[in-house]
Amino acid sequence: MDIRHLRYFVTVAEHGSITHAAEALGIEQPPLSQQIRQLERNLGVTLFERQTRGMKLTEIGEVLLPRARTILDLQAQFLSTAEGLARGERGHIRVGLAGAVPLLPVIPLTIRRFREMAPDVTLSLEESNTPALCAALHEPSVDIAIIRPPFTDPSRLSVFHLLDEPTVIALPRGHRLAKEPVISLDMVADDPLIIFPRELGPGFHDAILSAYQLAGVTPTMGQQAPQIAGTVPLVAAGLGVSVVPRSLSQIHAGGVTFHAISEPAPRATLAVAIRTGQNMPLVTRFVTVLRTACRKWEQRQHDTAPFTDSENL
Repeated sequence: MDIRHLRYFVTVAEHGSITHAAEALGIEQPPLSQQIRQLERNLGVTLFERQTRGMKLTEIGEVLLPRARTILDLQAQFLSTAEGLARGERGHIRVGLAGAVPLLPVIPLTIRRFREMAPDVTLSLEESNTPALCAALHEPSVDIAIIRPPFTDPSRLSVFHLLDEPTVIALPRGHRLAKEPVISLDMVADDPLIIFPRELGPGFHDAILSAYQLAGVTPTMGQQAPQIAGTVPLVAAGLGVSVVPRSLSQIHAGGVTFHAISEPAPRATLAVAIRTGQNMPLVTRFVTVLRTACRKWEQRQHDTAPFTDSENL
């Protein structure tokens, strides 16, 4: 049985007339009558009583009509979903975020903007560290990961640069340099450096230590933080200083001041990773929107106006 037979059946039932149904369907009356008879033969039942002034459903036809409508509705939903998936407008994507990434304004703004652009898409977020997110891509338990490169196993992953975020130095309140707007790393060489374990973000970890080296000093290593954002509370506790992405200055931890770093200053690089060969239009669309937004953010990061207007993404 062809699905069009059900459409013919429903249309004739709704119009009560072969003539009017044929007009609605845009076909001739004789072929429509033949299709209805063929459907009845295939089913082995009589669907209509042929009357002088039209077509009347039999009791069997009355029973089958709502079921035919259900099948046609399901077909329409199936086609609509398939078309939406092809355009990247429907589906479910799982996005992984490396440590402190949600604090960078462009990331939550992009996610919000994407949800507005594609309201039928279900989007779930997971925050972890870069190595764990790369493993999650391989499993796969996430579809997209915003990470801090580099990472140890780039095989089967496609990675695209997003941005290089400026860093600041976090000092405990009352520090001798707390009133200085710009600080060089050699000025805090004797202060314990609070840093996260290298395995959580080797690229950013190494960038911090390299910046100290370029400044001609070796940092005094202090306590390790469990994650990037976890460095700020330890600074507030007076355990040392820390170099963090500028977005972490949004953390209103009492007892911490944030200061620009004079060159050489490390950068906190972000990239987006997906599985190589990933052909989901929804993933491709999200990555395109994200990369465009980050490119605009980098162009504006030296402006005085804060990056908070989602219309500018």
